Amino acid sequence: MSQDDQIGIAFREAMRRDAARRFTVSTRDFVAELQQRNAPHTLRAANNWIEMHISTFSDISTEPGECRLFQLPAVRD
Repeated sequence: MSQDDQIGIAFREAMRRDAARRFTVSTRDFVAELQQRNAPHTLRAANNWIEMHISTFSDISTEPGECRLFQLPAVRD
């Protein structure tokens, strides 16, 4: 499996669902998943990957810095 495949899997594994049924991904969780797959990234590199490859998630971070929070809009029933 290529490193690109591992990165995509790590992103999906880092997703969490909040009480409003929205999916979120924190950079910290994404980096931890990447580390488990021997594809280490810095927080900055992980953010850059998300921004380049995942257009459906928006940055909803409330604090400055590289530990960011991205969110997918709520799914409607």
